Amino acid sequence: MRNKSREAFRNEWKYLISTSEKEMLMLRLKPFLQPDPHAGEGGYYIRSLYFEDYWNSAYAEKEAGVLMRKKYRIRIYNNNDKFIKLERKKKFGSYIYKESAPLTREEVEKILKGDYAFLLYSSHSLCREFYIECMSNMMRPRTIVDYEREPWIMDEGTVRITFDSDVRAAVGGYDIFDSTLPTLPVLEQGKTVMEVKFTEMLPQIVRNLLLPNAQEFTAVSKYVLCYE
Repeated sequence: MRNKSREAFRNEWKYLISTSEKEMLMLRLKPFLQPDPHAGEGGYYIRSLYFEDYWNSAYAEKEAGVLMRKKYRIRIYNNNDKFIKLERKKKFGSYIYKESAPLTREEVEKILKGDYAFLLYSSHSLCREFYIECMSNMMRPRTIVDYEREPWIMDEGTVRITFDSDVRAAVGGYDIFDSTLPTLPVLEQGKTVMEVKFTEMLPQIVRNLLLPNAQEFTAVSKYVLCYE
């Protein structure tokens, strides 16, 4: 997966599109984009374990339309425990700021058991701040979100366009390493979440090709859909 250090402050636009719209968009965009070299052929599978505090702030603030908010998650790719990240995503209107820190499987299992002490002594400030959230605000696992991601990139403006399909909520537990957890679909059949992320600018040629084909500009949140 990509090095997120280059993706600190970014614009993020989301669209809910149909499969046919996606195919049409790809025909128009492919001459200007290339597959993310960090992804395998056809993309990759993402599983995220989201956390909530005692007041369910991340969900409540999203529903209330609060402009400045944050959420914590632990993320793995392709059911692999060799590359695990603790992430904090801050949202400022249409701008996002992401921070991440590596975790081991053993550390994740400690968190799932309610053993947070090791976080306080981490060399990563994000882990130490997560410890404070867990102890002060009772931050706890809330829901698991699964989906398939197909990423495309463009160097100009540091543009990244992703298509997230088969979005599902796992039920019955919070063990992100358990590939047997049952899941439920949360999107209408034939729908895909398209995310457009860019730093300095979105090149006009991409903007012209993209927006006329986007059926629905949306504030859709995969987390909220799975939470509900």
